[in-house]
Amino acid sequence: MQKIIVSDTSCLILLQKLQQLNLLKELFGKIIITKEVEDEFMGDLPDFFQIQNPKDPNYHKILSTFLDKGEASVIALALELENCLLIIDEAKGRKEAKAMGIRITGTLGLMILAKEKNLIRELKPILNQIHNTNFRISRSLIEKALKIVGE
Repeated sequence: MQKIIVSDTSCLILLQKLQQLNLLKELFGKIIITKEVEDEFMGDLPDFFQIQNPKDPNYHKILSTFLDKGEASVIALALELENCLLIIDEAKGRKEAKAMGIRITGTLGLMILAKEKNLIRELKPILNQIHNTNFRISRSLIEKALKIVGE
């Protein structure tokens, strides 16, 4: 059974800035987001995105007390889905998702996967592009990613 992929907003915004949003389609086919993520993205999304909201609003309400709306909504949704992978970058949201037993990855993890699947030629030029945005990745994480992909 194919994993269900749920994404928070930051990954979508960064991939849009890098003109790499279609990489998600190439990697996974369909991406599920919530209405809150769609609103935070503030742009047109390709048709491989599907909007789905959590059925039980209680987790979302609780999570919204200490996470932003998008993060809270995708974590609440991921809790309801089986065989789910959540794409989330913010440390606080990642920590909460992990604590709840949700499998996670981030934008950098997607780039590593894309390199492994030969969807991108090199990771380093993309990391240089990311450096020119407001998206921050620690030096140690960059070095670890480059080592994983052999660059």
